[in-house]
Amino acid sequence: MRPITHPAVADITVEGILYALSDPVRMEIFMSMAAADCAKPCSAYGEIKNRKLPKSTLSQQIKILREAGLIRSSRQGVEIRNTTRCAELSEKFGDMILGIVRAYEQQNRSRKKTRQA
Repeated sequence: MRPITHPAVADITVEGILYALSDPVRMEIFMSMAAADCAKPCSAYGEIKNRKLPKSTLSQQIKILREAGLIRSSRQGVEIRNTTRCAELSEKFGDMILGIVRAYEQQNRSRKKTRQA
């Protein structure tokens, strides 16, 4: 089995984080991970907004989040469990990630209100 690699906090960039969170599917996966009380397997994030993601798409999206340094993946038996690295990243990036998540949520609320009107 290949080892799972993660960038060191010093190697994580603003550009990488912004790229990873620029995709709505990745943002939803990241927000689900952040809301989880413990590390969960990839399959826990296989449905986004009532839409089932193919395994290959889900794997690719999680890989992008991991390579950007936003999440940590670890093998536990045959599963790979994922969790956010928010606590590790807060010293370097402060509230930037939280601000991006809040702005995304606010944007979604505004879109829902517009559709309902």
